[in-house]
Amino acid sequence: MDEQSLILRSQAGDIEAFNELVEQYQRLVYNVAYRMLGDAGIAEDITQDTFLSAYRAIPRFKGSSIKGWLIRIATNCCHDYFRRNRRSRSVSLEDLLMQTDLVDMTDKSESPEDYATRLELGRVLNVGLACLPEEQRLIVILHDVQELSYEEVAEVVGCSLGTVKSRLNRGRNRLKQFLREKREHLPPEFRLDR
Repeated sequence: MDEQSLILRSQAGDIEAFNELVEQYQRLVYNVAYRMLGDAGIAEDITQDTFLSAYRAIPRFKGSSIKGWLIRIATNCCHDYFRRNRRSRSVSLEDLLMQTDLVDMTDKSESPEDYATRLELGRVLNVGLACLPEEQRLIVILHDVQELSYEEVAEVVGCSLGTVKSRLNRGRNRLKQFLREKREHLPPEFRLDR
């Protein structure tokens, strides 16, 4: 069944149709939440909150992109989480770099060495993302990790195309600087020259 039919059926109260939308987008929503928050358990809670909010609001959905709408709900849930927990978020960078709380998306054709390298690189990149200001982190995640277009990012974030490009550029530069400073934590083949 096509997405528009699922949306219309969901708006009419069809739980099975809404569940199909959840199955289609839950991984995307989880990945955005995980990259924003850096904690698998909290990302699961945010994913659940996102779809609960979406279920309540779907009768009023009039947008053109359910994907963008769901990501926007997820990012709002992440922002709410940040506001509620702003004072309790003080973990050292070194502690974050030592954590191994990453989503395991093992590719069965991947060698153990490639898997270990990917895991190590992902850990450092997640810490780097966590160090970015929220608005830059979100745009880097949406554009560079989730591969949304500039226009889609602008729609999700609710800002102009120029703002998206500016924040993306600043976020990438900060991330690059972070990787230079923490290069000893990167796998050898990914260490940037000073």
